[in-house]
Amino acid sequence: MAIAIRKPNEIQKLRDANVIVAKTLNYLRENVKPGMTLKEVDKMGEDFILEHGARPSFKGLYGFPGAICTSLNEVIIHGIPDETVLKEGDILGLDIGTELDGWYGDAAITMPIGKISKEDEELIACSKDSLLYAISIIKEGMRFKELSKAIEDFIVARGYQPLVRFCGHGIGKKPHDEPEIPNYLENGSPKSGPKIKNGMVFCLEPMICHEGREPVILENDWDVVSEDGLRGSHYEHTVAVINGKAEILSTVDNQGEH
Repeated sequence: MAIAIRKPNEIQKLRDANVIVAKTLNYLRENVKPGMTLKEVDKMGEDFILEHGARPSFKGLYGFPGAICTSLNEVIIHGIPDETVLKEGDILGLDIGTELDGWYGDAAITMPIGKISKEDEELIACSKDSLLYAISIIKEGMRFKELSKAIEDFIVARGYQPLVRFCGHGIGKKPHDEPEIPNYLENGSPKSGPKIKNGMVFCLEPMICHEGREPVILENDWDVVSEDGLRGSHYEHTVAVINGKAEILSTVDNQGEH
């Protein structure tokens, strides 16, 4: 299946959906505090998205029960919002999708709950820094496998491991589209596979483990943890390739921050 090339007006529609994601993440980062439950966080996010004219695209997607993914501590991705109470020292992954006029947005952060340990600060920094590094090196003509290898090398150089079997992805009129973009070189040479072209729009989302790369899916069939049982982190942006380089769509100010 071919990777879609988006026209400028389509990229603008994707930008509009992604700006709402970025605003929602900013709102939650500023307002989520110890003592709240994950369900309360979920409702805050859903209400904010609806107030801004979009729909939370994760709600019901593949049967997901929440509006946003709330991944707490050892849960790296796909955390289901429940009655768990947030406490000082926790780290919380927030992954948000929107749909606006038939176009999709998607981004994620991992945020501290109150004051966190230096170890957790460094863990979160790895996911964010590897994402921004990956975005900075994208250029037209490079291969997606080269990008995957570069993300893996960055993560490993920091002393961590990328979670395997989950990956970044294309996005457009569907929340998940071609291509799949692992955070590691899955097979073959980095000089093989499809090339990045102007007009492509996709999500990059480094998922960071301490020691074990293999995922374990918990009994609720959603929460994904590492085989090492340690805390993980996750950051994600939607980017468009414009004039030969990547531009972040999931931002309010175009400076690369949510």
